[in-house]
Amino acid sequence: MKFVLAPDKFKGSLTGLQFCEVVKKSLLKIMPESEIKFLPLSDGGDGTIEILDYHLNGETISITVSDPLFRPTRSTFLYMPAIKTAFVEMAGASGMAILRKEDQNCYYTTTLGTGEAIVTAMDSGAETIILGIGGSATNDCGIGMATALGYRFLDDQGNDLSPIGKNLSLIHRIETSGVDKRLNDISIKVACDVSNPLYGKNGAAYVYGPQKGASPEEILALDKGLQHISDIFKKQFGVDVQEIKGAGAAGGMGAGTSVFLNADLIPGIDLVKELINFDSKIKSADWIITGEGMLDMQTLSGKTIHGVITSAKAKNINVAAFCGGISLEMEELKTFGIDYADAVMREAKHLEDAMENTQHYLSIITEKFAKKLKES
Repeated sequence: MKFVLAPDKFKGSLTGLQFCEVVKKSLLKIMPESEIKFLPLSDGGDGTIEILDYHLNGETISITVSDPLFRPTRSTFLYMPAIKTAFVEMAGASGMAILRKEDQNCYYTTTLGTGEAIVTAMDSGAETIILGIGGSATNDCGIGMATALGYRFLDDQGNDLSPIGKNLSLIHRIETSGVDKRLNDISIKVACDVSNPLYGKNGAAYVYGPQKGASPEEILALDKGLQHISDIFKKQFGVDVQEIKGAGAAGGMGAGTSVFLNADLIPGIDLVKELINFDSKIKSADWIITGEGMLDMQTLSGKTIHGVITSAKAKNINVAAFCGGISLEMEELKTFGIDYADAVMREAKHLEDAMENTQHYLSIITEKFAKKLKES
């Protein structure tokens, strides 16, 4: 029997490759004649660089960029010379994980470092840049990123503004005469998995501001700033960003990349599958085994498992999902195209036990699955 192992990571406890190793060992213990292929995935968020490097053998380039508070920090991006494509993770330059908890406040943070990484990728010869925008610590609508690329944000006196969320409402005009001309010839795709509008109760500030350290007063000010720059985008560039699905992603980075980079916003799992030629590699498989930390309704609306199901069902391949936890009933899962599902939490004593012993419990549920297949 032929198995394809195509998981995402279990955040905080297991990488996609570790998942593959554990499941392979457990399958072969029960079904030693099995053919097993590793195709670990990511939906474009943090960890995608490692996944793409595994599949494509790119060059990991280390750079110094500005962190969300303008301090120098080390970051990396992945460059694939054969296809002149770079993958840049926003989390590595402008992410929450870079900052200490007491320094996290998207009212004062910038995406400048992400823009500096994009510039370096272009310097390296990239003709296509894929930007993963998960895990951001910012709410500046991408003006920091744009500053690194030559845009200037001026107040009503013609003075340059520091590119942080706090200053969005002070922007009077966007100066474009110094913008890097290479942007005219480069293709930029943004891995975007949310559909939030830029502003309003479902927008970037109200939905994500609280988790990024902003106070209720600051969230109100940020939302007004996002509305303000949206008006400027409409007047100066003729783009109504509030109509763009995902404009509010990563503190408005969805809108910012659309306007400043002329980027396309695409579900991250679709980008990753395309890059690694996933659909052709799963041909003739009997089962695809996928998984991630939590399987819930959000998973089935555009995350990794949803992407696996889409590809599998197009080729009539069975799908098994081994996850940390599952909040849906089996009948619901079957409706979405999952033929078998099990969870670490069904074996573990409690969450802490599950997190500490994920590999052990994953091995147990894999063997249970393999025995059931063997008996059928």
